[in-house]
Amino acid sequence: MSGVLGTQAYKVYFGNPVSYRQGGITCAMPFGSLVGALSSSYVADRYSRRASIQIASIFWIVGSIIQCASQDIAMLVVGRVVAGICVGIASSICPVYQAEIAPKEIRGRVVSLQQWAITWGILIQYFIQYGASWVGGGPDDINQPTSAFRIPWGVQIVPAVLLFFGMYFLPKSPRWLASKDRWDEAIQVLANLHGGGDLNHPKVLAEYKEIEEALRFDREEAISSYRQLVEPRMLKRVLLGMSIQMWSQLCGMNVMMYYVVYIMEGANIASPLLTASIQYILNVLLTLPAIVYLDRFGRRPAMLIGSFLMMTLLFIVGALQASYGSPPLADGKKHDTSWIIQDNKAVSKAIVAMTYLFVCSFATTWGPTSWTYPSEIFPTKIRAKAVSLATASNWFWNCVLAFAVPPLLWNINWKMYMIFATFNGVAFIHMFLTAPETKGKTLEEMDEVFDSGLPAWKSLPKSSRLDQLQRDIEAGNLKITAPVVGVPDAVHTEKAPVAETTTAEETATGTKE
Repeated sequence: MSGVLGTQAYKVYFGNPVSYRQGGITCAMPFGSLVGALSSSYVADRYSRRASIQIASIFWIVGSIIQCASQDIAMLVVGRVVAGICVGIASSICPVYQAEIAPKEIRGRVVSLQQWAITWGILIQYFIQYGASWVGGGPDDINQPTSAFRIPWGVQIVPAVLLFFGMYFLPKSPRWLASKDRWDEAIQVLANLHGGGDLNHPKVLAEYKEIEEALRFDREEAISSYRQLVEPRMLKRVLLGMSIQMWSQLCGMNVMMYYVVYIMEGANIASPLLTASIQYILNVLLTLPAIVYLDRFGRRPAMLIGSFLMMTLLFIVGALQASYGSPPLADGKKHDTSWIIQDNKAVSKAIVAMTYLFVCSFATTWGPTSWTYPSEIFPTKIRAKAVSLATASNWFWNCVLAFAVPPLLWNINWKMYMIFATFNGVAFIHMFLTAPETKGKTLEEMDEVFDSGLPAWKSLPKSSRLDQLQRDIEAGNLKITAPVVGVPDAVHTEKAPVAETTTAEETATGTKE
């Protein structure tokens, strides 16, 4: 959307939408995403994580076709809602799918790679929009043809087609297969992912046993997955996941993504379209450090440092706008913003620099962490449902902001930055008090992390039960027999009759119960 907002083709064809009208067009996609996120768990639990991503791709293709062929605002809004359903499903299920197939040692890195891929998608699409904006006489040509916005809206069909067919080459989630009692398929996938195809690899057998015991515990509790969502011990995790996605929106990053052209116009420096493009490049480059450090330094420091930096930078931008900005001159031109910096290049450059630093801060911290953390903290039985609620929270606030920011920029101008800075301050306090560290733990060990009774700022011992299981299997203290692939309902576990095993917790404390 952002790359076409500054073109005359878009403005003339759709009646120069600003304020509430532009907010309505932009928020149509996150509204569809909210619907998609809420429905994603049903699709993912019933048809598999892999199939749900393919179904999402179909929604994107249909929505893109409608957008590309738009004849008026109503048709454009419908196309964006349909495409948004795809975004809601995919953004809920992709992190779940990745978390369920990734080794615990690199789980954060894998989900961060997804965020990095998203930043590449944003960057490439922005430059497709920027290139298309020069169709005809360029973005300022009053007679610019509609191909300036139809080209980018049509090109976006291509990655959806690639995603649909590409998913056939990826495995189904072993945890989803196990939840459907398709154990032979589940362990074959685990073997292919983590054991080089060896069904009896110690790591494969250890993870298989972890999954089996977690599923058995869930079934023995005999609580419906919907009811389990609101049980006190699980509700705090659900609320935490939803809060993290909420703060990832209220931090102000999507203001920079959707309406960066307006922000650059307010700074009154250079070409808004070209100046805005730099932040998309920074978004790609600065997500790379998160891929490297997220599994090393952890999720909790990333969120705390990110909130503090974004709060500081937004307060600075708001203060500069308040001190040096003013309403635009009555020069007969139609302005998209009601508050700009007049003839003060130093302040304009400072605002742009703070905006770039803000994007860098988000890309390195909250960008990947806000998707990694919610995808890993829930049990298998409710993971898809809980993550869909967290993602729905993301898209609800995304929708609210997409609609509200144009009139906010118009009506309260610089005060908007102060509001988002305050949100970051509240997020810092909230995460400090409620978000424990999850790095290095398996998905099945999250119950220990959240039910330990320790405050969020104190972490559990670093050892993992999965590592201890693997050592026991390698030492012959615990025998686990893999199910026979291709034989349904095969006996799949067998404990060594006299083996005494040591749990990860006992190893950490040096005691034996």
